[in-house]
Amino acid sequence: MITVEEFAAHARTWLAENMPPADPATADFFLTATQRPEAEELARVATCRELQRRLFDGGFAGICVPVEYGGQGLTPAHQTAFNREIRGYDYPAEIQASTFIPCMAVLLEFGTHEQKLRHIPAMLRGEEIWVQLLSEPGGGSDAAGAVTTATRDGDRWILNGSKIWTTSAWYGDWALCLARTNWDVGKHGGLTVFSLPVGAPGVDTHRIELVNGSREFCQEFLTDVVVPDHDRLGDVDAGWGVVTRWLHHERTISGGSPYVTGSGNRPNDGPYEPRVMVGTARRLGTIDDSHTRDLIGEGQILALVTRALVESVTRKMAAGALPHHAAAMCRLFSGTATSRRAAIATELCGDAGVVWAPGEEVSAQVARGYLVRQAACIGGGTTEMARNVISERLLGMPREARADTGPFRDVPRGPWANSPP
Repeated sequence: MITVEEFAAHARTWLAENMPPADPATADFFLTATQRPEAEELARVATCRELQRRLFDGGFAGICVPVEYGGQGLTPAHQTAFNREIRGYDYPAEIQASTFIPCMAVLLEFGTHEQKLRHIPAMLRGEEIWVQLLSEPGGGSDAAGAVTTATRDGDRWILNGSKIWTTSAWYGDWALCLARTNWDVGKHGGLTVFSLPVGAPGVDTHRIELVNGSREFCQEFLTDVVVPDHDRLGDVDAGWGVVTRWLHHERTISGGSPYVTGSGNRPNDGPYEPRVMVGTARRLGTIDDSHTRDLIGEGQILALVTRALVESVTRKMAAGALPHHAAAMCRLFSGTATSRRAAIATELCGDAGVVWAPGEEVSAQVARGYLVRQAACIGGGTTEMARNVISERLLGMPREARADTGPFRDVPRGPWANSPP
């Protein structure tokens, strides 16, 4: 196996010859994103596919993925080294999450050999963008309360229901989908995971516009969608075991996944970066104010602690010193820190973060970010659920009392829910 140092040196040379420099215009964070014309967004998606293919052809896609499925079969240390080297270059971050995490990670753990051969090389080449059909209208963070139904019909399944808050579904190719296959057992016992094309007959995708103008989230309506049984992941009615790992990998969006290139290393000139905060304070003439300096210092501390926590937890999970549930710590701190940094940026800008002249992009980003700051504590799994995981799975505290035990068909549901068959 090539050493980490040799791999990094090879990557350094290859990147300089093959990858374009990073463009800050492509580094929008969903809190501060502007609404770009659809054609411009689709052009960026096409660029991401092409960049992903470059990584594949160069031997830098799927660094920790087994060779038989198109990867390089190397270690997380090799991926970490590549993440350092790619800083300053453009890379296809937009299509790697959720294609690689959680979808590819789930396929690697639970997919059949044939499913892995069919999909993972295509993912690594940028030919298949995957999304996750998990959350449901009215379901909140209760993934186990899914009421989208899958009814068996010979060697196929018929899916009906609705999913929501699906990132990138409007241009995605395939999806992981959680559905209920048994209403006569407890809610965690009657679930099954499927894969299906996003453009399959009966899938109707609608984009959702947030208050900051972003339209990346979607809602899907599934009407008599046919899924062959060979596209099922895991055993029938055993989907909760798949989902627990699915949710673990989703939490690593906050950092620490061995499957994602860059892992947050794209240069970011957004309004929450300490350097930008300092520049804003200088521009507004408040840099010498003690309260302003306290805010900038707090923002810097939050950024430093987030990075240090992710590195520490990731290293300890890999060594077996912490269980995989520890990813919830990264999710919790990252969400609350990002929300707080949005508030800090707004306080620093003052009136300029509410009313600004054309061309004052930093102030515009601050305003958009403040409007949806709480989304940082919701997307990728809510921080409330992360607190539950930490308290119950890591600290051994008693579980919360439940009112939804017994057969799921007998659990009261609101008018939004599908009726049991």
